[in-house]
Amino acid sequence: MQALKKVLVSFMMTASLAVVSSSVAFAEPKGEAAVKEAIESTISGIETAQAAVKGGDLSTASKDILEAAQASKEFRFEITERQRQKATDTLKSARKSVDAGDTVAAEEGLAKALASFKEMKAKYDLTH
Repeated sequence: MQALKKVLVSFMMTASLAVVSSSVAFAEPKGEAAVKEAIESTISGIETAQAAVKGGDLSTASKDILEAAQASKEFRFEITERQRQKATDTLKSARKSVDAGDTVAAEEGLAKALASFKEMKAKYDLTH
């Protein structure tokens, strides 16, 4: 009877450890959620800025571009790091164009940055 108790207790402990370790192994890393949120915030910020430029609200567009550029800093994915830096530079250039009142250059810069960030998101989604 004592041997049966020891075997049963050992089995229960092993089973509980297996359940806990497997749930931790299959959980999504917290960092991935932050990266996904950053790229999605960047893309939506650029799209909002594009709408503001087309609507003629340049002060709102400037703020939206700044927020998108800030969000892009949180998007860390080694494969696209250099591309992210270039796209962020394009966003900064578009913001300068907005501040100068050059809507044509701003729209071009925003379109280029948006395409680049969408491409990076696609690459990220393929690997995660």
